[in-house]
Amino acid sequence: MNQPRGMYFEDFEVGKVLVTPARTVTSTDIVNFACLSGDFNEVHTNFEYCRNTQFGEPIAHGPLIYAIAGGLTYASGINDGTLLALLEIASWRILAPVKHGDMIRVYATVTATRASSKPDRGSVTLQRSIRNQNDAEVQQMTATLLYRRRPQGDTKGD
Repeated sequence: MNQPRGMYFEDFEVGKVLVTPARTVTSTDIVNFACLSGDFNEVHTNFEYCRNTQFGEPIAHGPLIYAIAGGLTYASGINDGTLLALLEIASWRILAPVKHGDMIRVYATVTATRASSKPDRGSVTLQRSIRNQNDAEVQQMTATLLYRRRPQGDTKGD
């Protein structure tokens, strides 16, 4: 069996900053999310309507950017085979619009770790900052996730 490439609970140190790869948000992403979610609000789907808004064009749904951030985190390998559960999202703030053609990435700073009463897991709290190609923060949140602990006898990471 292959070893997971993700980070175990023990690999997270308070203050450590994890950075994902970047990804460009496309009009197709926005339309597909509207179809998936059923949210066809004109601010996301109607170019004519948006010409008279502060955005000038359709913007991505906030939850779409959150979802893409989750995919970027997985693509980075951080969660691959070691993440057990999302426990909480707190203080989720949408700070700036994301438009077609914007590129985003996630910066996640470890702010706390807590071993579980179960010996095979522990929780990690991350301050997530989603930033665009200009390094402007578009969303922020505090995420608490449950990770596997490193199996006994596995010294990788020591």
